[in-house]
Amino acid sequence: MSETPVFSTAAVAAPHRLAAETGQTILAAGGNAVEAMVAMAATIAVVYPHMNGLGGDGFWLVREPKGRVHALDASGPAGSLATINRYRDKGYDGIPPRGPDAALTVAGAVSGWGLAMELAKALGGHLPRDMLLADAVRFAREGYGIGAAEGRNPMLEEAALFAAPGFAEAFLKEGKLPPAGETRRSPRLADTLEQLAHAGLGDFYRGDVGREIAADLERIGSPITRRDLESYQARVVKPLSVELKHSTVYNMPPPSQGLAALLILGLFHRLDVKHSEAPEHHHGLIEAAKRAFAARDRVVTDPSELTLDPATFLAPAWLEKEAAMIEVHRAAPYPPRPAEGDTVWMGCIDQDGLAVSYIQSVYWAFGSGCVLPTTGIHWHNRGLGFSLDPSSRNPLAPGRKPFHTLCPGLAVFDDGRVLSYGTMGGEGQPQILGQIFTRYADFGMGLADAVDAPRWLFGKAWKAPAATLRVEDRFDPGLLRALSRYGHPVEELGKPYADAMGHAGMLVRHPRNGRVEAVHDPRSDGGSLGL
Repeated sequence: MSETPVFSTAAVAAPHRLAAETGQTILAAGGNAVEAMVAMAATIAVVYPHMNGLGGDGFWLVREPKGRVHALDASGPAGSLATINRYRDKGYDGIPPRGPDAALTVAGAVSGWGLAMELAKALGGHLPRDMLLADAVRFAREGYGIGAAEGRNPMLEEAALFAAPGFAEAFLKEGKLPPAGETRRSPRLADTLEQLAHAGLGDFYRGDVGREIAADLERIGSPITRRDLESYQARVVKPLSVELKHSTVYNMPPPSQGLAALLILGLFHRLDVKHSEAPEHHHGLIEAAKRAFAARDRVVTDPSELTLDPATFLAPAWLEKEAAMIEVHRAAPYPPRPAEGDTVWMGCIDQDGLAVSYIQSVYWAFGSGCVLPTTGIHWHNRGLGFSLDPSSRNPLAPGRKPFHTLCPGLAVFDDGRVLSYGTMGGEGQPQILGQIFTRYADFGMGLADAVDAPRWLFGKAWKAPAATLRVEDRFDPGLLRALSRYGHPVEELGKPYADAMGHAGMLVRHPRNGRVEAVHDPRSDGGSLGL
């Protein structure tokens, strides 16, 4: 059994040690959980660039001690010039994953930091912006050691990534990614962060930084204009929730796939599985995921284009009907979808019980690969969530938001415990969340064991010929044989810990004594720290 770290009053969890240290510092200085998370978000945007950055998006869940849950959508829309005809005229059959034409949606993360700081202040926060960004500026200016996970991460479409404007100068050494531990400095990014600390985060969109971003995007041929930046603002939205037998679980509404994460739990709980790590446990989650993704693909699109209310799929009657269609010992067919994606999830719970679940991403490793020369910002490729088919569920159109894989989780148990949890993992995030949540909440595993335990992902890997159930090699062989008999095409990865299975984290606060348990994934470069 793995030992879960326990902290007296507050804790943070992050996939990079330096981000966790930043959060701990802010908590020790009297900052609240939202302030700590803004600081962590800035630090990790510098030191974990393959997973996230200022040029990406973010989603926030924040629960006040008295129970109110806030959701912040910091995802950006397609640029004004991003039309289907533009891409068709260039000869594309789909959205390209790398290069200037992949850099087609506004980056919302920094606007989300600003909106979160407004919430932090309303909840009693008082720390100055320059203090929250200080570590990020320092690491960008003085340097940081490249993380081990960066070198392990698959660089999809690597040739196009390395050829993207500005990428080689920012991230390569002699044509290759440098080894783990080597120092990387980002002086232009440090200048940008210092300007944001001085002028305000809105400067990213409507000030000097925004002007330079827009000029560089235009220079490389991105379809984003300065007007697109100036008009962008992160939004407060209503979270989705599902009632379980022991808790209420929250996640993000569209364009996030948070609906799928909640549906998996709602369906699984109606299967009345009795034993952890039994074939019925994992088969039930896999089959729940198939049905959840089918519903997701009917619903999730730009929030302004919704034709179905996501909440209706979380109603008990719908969940009962769908769960009854799951066969206990037989795998159902399912159209495969790729599951890649690169992201960071981080959590924080402070001494007052304010809890944050936050996810920040550039989508694929290093996003579009485009690094803007004046600001040092690398831009995401979240526009891959669009289709060039105008009749599809998520067709490309100016001002429209793409489908988002990001889905941070937060749960409130009937006994008063509050759980902040999440993971990276692209479209596989809901499957990973289902595994770590049920292991802890339903079957009593400790947090460390729930996060450490072997994982699976069902789906089609990038350019793979068919969908499989990919599994880490620590599962019981008897379990895998049973899943094969049920009809699941099991593919053993031959790795005890695979990055493709996500970098997950969990924090839980106990109401009786205020202590916080916190853990982050052994698959990542991070951990948990606290007070």
